[in-house]
Amino acid sequence: MTTKEIAKKFYELAQQGNWNAIQEDMYHKDAKSIEPDHSEGLKTVSGMDAIKAKGKQWEASIEEVHGGYCNEPQVAGNYFTCVMGFDATFKGRGRMNMDEIALYEVKDGKIVSEQFFY
Repeated sequence: MTTKEIAKKFYELAQQGNWNAIQEDMYHKDAKSIEPDHSEGLKTVSGMDAIKAKGKQWEASIEEVHGGYCNEPQVAGNYFTCVMGFDATFKGRGRMNMDEIALYEVKDGKIVSEQFFY
C-alpha cells in the first residue's frame, strides 16, 4: 500500500475508533512511538509490544472519555499527519481537553513511526 492508501485506511478506522485494527494491520512490528519530552508518564518506545503496553498505560490513566476526533490526514512523501484530540477525565487529574498533531512515517506499506506533538 502507498502512503496515501495507508493514510486513507487509517482515517477510516480512526473514525470508527478502531485503534487496535490500525496497530494490528498497519504498523511494522518494529515501529517506534515518539512522545514529546514534556510528556507526563508516557515515554518513547520501540516495537509493537511496547507500543501496545504504552496504550494500555494511557487507557488505565483515564476515568472517562467524553469525546474525541481525528481530522483527515495530509500526505507528503512517506509521511502523513492528522490533527487529533480528546475530552477525557483522568484519574486524579480531572477533566481535560487535549489537541495534538500526530505524524506517521510509512515504509514498505507499513507505519514505521508515530510522533506526537502537544
